[in-house]
Amino acid sequence: MDGNRSIAHALRGHQNSLGVIRFVLAALVIVSHAFPLGGFGEDPFLRYTEGQTTLGSLAVAGFFVISGYLIVKSGASSDTMQFLWRRVIRIFPAFWAVLLFTAFVVGPIAWLLRGDSLATYFTFEPGGPFSYITSNWTLKIGHYGINDLFVDTPRGQSTGRSTLNGSLWTLWYEWSCYMMIAVFGAFGVLARARVIVPILTGFMLLASALASLGVTELGLVVPLLADKNVIFLGTTFLVGATIGIYSDKIPYDDRLGILSGLVFGASVFYGGFAFLGYVAGGYFVLYLGARLPKSFQWIGAKNDYSYGIYIYGFLVQQCLAALGVYKLGYWPFMLAALPITFALAWLSWHGIEKRAMALKSWGPGRGIDYWWNRARAMRKRADL
Repeated sequence: MDGNRSIAHALRGHQNSLGVIRFVLAALVIVSHAFPLGGFGEDPFLRYTEGQTTLGSLAVAGFFVISGYLIVKSGASSDTMQFLWRRVIRIFPAFWAVLLFTAFVVGPIAWLLRGDSLATYFTFEPGGPFSYITSNWTLKIGHYGINDLFVDTPRGQSTGRSTLNGSLWTLWYEWSCYMMIAVFGAFGVLARARVIVPILTGFMLLASALASLGVTELGLVVPLLADKNVIFLGTTFLVGATIGIYSDKIPYDDRLGILSGLVFGASVFYGGFAFLGYVAGGYFVLYLGARLPKSFQWIGAKNDYSYGIYIYGFLVQQCLAALGVYKLGYWPFMLAALPITFALAWLSWHGIEKRAMALKSWGPGRGIDYWWNRARAMRKRADL
């Protein structure tokens, strides 16, 4: 395979448009969530796709494909300690920040605007702000709400409970995918037995196809597959990971790109999204990352706002709903959320995420060999 015609070469370094694609995907989640959060019914995309997917779920699938591609490459090019450290500083600091911002900035303001006393807000009881932090800090979301905040929003009225940030649940699944790659790296799969990745991907694609056909016994065979989100997010991540681990062999070709786009579109609107669509869509989104005009490549190359958009979008929309902005209609409600979310994402990146990522070669980021050799040197000096 000519390296100049491979996906690996086409997406090398920052000479790609994956940044702008992630930015758009994050914005599409806001577009999709505006329907239920504003009380405008379900995302109409669900109807257009014969109930297969919403626009938001489609965007999340794109995120997981890109993540699978990039993360497997990171796992293959670093040792396990470096890999885990870099994943921790990428995910957790901004996540903890949004939890704190929600519990100790948004919550108190919303509570006061409602006419209640802060003394009744800051409680250590279950469901309070402190419980919100302790129940969610590991990425596994235990509580979505604080006290009874936002129960009068369209979302609250439909569910009967408080929900402040309903998008954070996917981060646990993403982290679980990272841990899978860490295990693969630790046991040499990514270096010496990479065929395991496409084999596992094929198994998950089969499980996804069966689940889409209504087969409900998968969880009896593999308990993890009782969770439909494991199938959906795990499969899309693994599709990206398979393309990533074989990116030097998989061709970058306009004909394949156009064909994959057509197959993807057909699967979304006519059926087969949960099998053909994942594969074709996975190739198509990475093809676009290489094929879009070079003028797009600067977006997200140095400043990646997509994570911040994703973790703040739902919260912003719930705040706007509590203020009654949804009464103006779908478009004002959705469009009002975008600039506010982008502003918070900008602050998240420049204030937290970028600073955390600057530590990628610090401490554990130096790698196992560095610390092993340092320990050996210290023992030798002690023996002298």
